[in-house]
Amino acid sequence: MANIKSAKKRISVIKKKTAKNRRIRDHIKSVTKNFEKALAAGDMTVAQEKLRLLEKKLDKAAAKNVIHKNKAARKISRMAKRFNAAQAK
Repeated sequence: MANIKSAKKRISVIKKKTAKNRRIRDHIKSVTKNFEKALAAGDMTVAQEKLRLLEKKLDKAAAKNVIHKNKAARKISRMAKRFNAAQAK
């Protein structure tokens, strides 16, 4: 355990940041699942809304360095590709 005051503060700051990052990641996962459900159900209007929301959340997470920007771009690209493939059917 830390003895120095600044080290104790860093521990508390890290806990807060970790909790915030976890909430953001969990929210991204839930939005992704909602998109998947809408896509599986064949509801393209809802899927399009969820895809737009997912893109927004991923871009924001990448801007805040919660996830890497390339990971966000890759996920957006794959989800858009799946949406376009489902829409073409």
